[in-house]
Amino acid sequence: MKLLLGSSIVTLIFMSTIGALRIPAFELNKPIQTVSKAGGVLSQVLKVNLNDRDREMPENPRFCHGLDCPAYKVVSKTEDYEVREYDSSRWVSTQQLNMNYDAASGMMFMRLFAYIEGNNEKKEKIAMTAPVTTRVIPGQGPACKSNFTMSFFIAPKVDSPPAPSDKAVFLSQMPKQKVFVSSFPGIEHEPDWLKQAEKLGKALLKDKQKFDSSYFYTAGYDSPFRLLFRHNEIWFMATK
Repeated sequence: MKLLLGSSIVTLIFMSTIGALRIPAFELNKPIQTVSKAGGVLSQVLKVNLNDRDREMPENPRFCHGLDCPAYKVVSKTEDYEVREYDSSRWVSTQQLNMNYDAASGMMFMRLFAYIEGNNEKKEKIAMTAPVTTRVIPGQGPACKSNFTMSFFIAPKVDSPPAPSDKAVFLSQMPKQKVFVSSFPGIEHEPDWLKQAEKLGKALLKDKQKFDSSYFYTAGYDSPFRLLFRHNEIWFMATK
């Protein structure tokens, strides 16, 4: 996404990080229990504050490849992440308990793809959108299954999304939400997502940002057959 810095203000901010981070956000109609703590560390951050003109989201960000994407504005940007404000949006979702991210992803994707291909009460086909997000709630221990929730964005032009025919699929909503987002290229698998989520989490702790660290989102924008210039994102939800 191209950002026009125009009359942006660049400031150096020194801050130390300490305290507990709590409160769930994008819940997809499912409860989330949060437990997270952070230690103290001193850091220097280059922060770019964007004025209202610069914060507007392009009609179609390059990495959406012409597909409908959820609308957002960029509030600020550091060397490590963006702070975005997402508008409220509708999604179709499914859940899977599994030990492995990639295995769970394959099963969930096929359920949601079947829904947009017509496995719904209206037998209606719905256009593919981006990104495909997956909320990851880590298991409680090494031999415990994690909770994965994959979602497809439902574009605003879909007036009344049909109810899913598969009982494992459900319609959900994301409220207006501030989100911390980092991006990275390449073909992604479970180790890549985990490495990038840890990297973003550490950057947010260093900057004393308030976020829910008990879960995170992966967001993929590309066909599995796109080999170059891929765009992947990690999301952490901000808390008040």
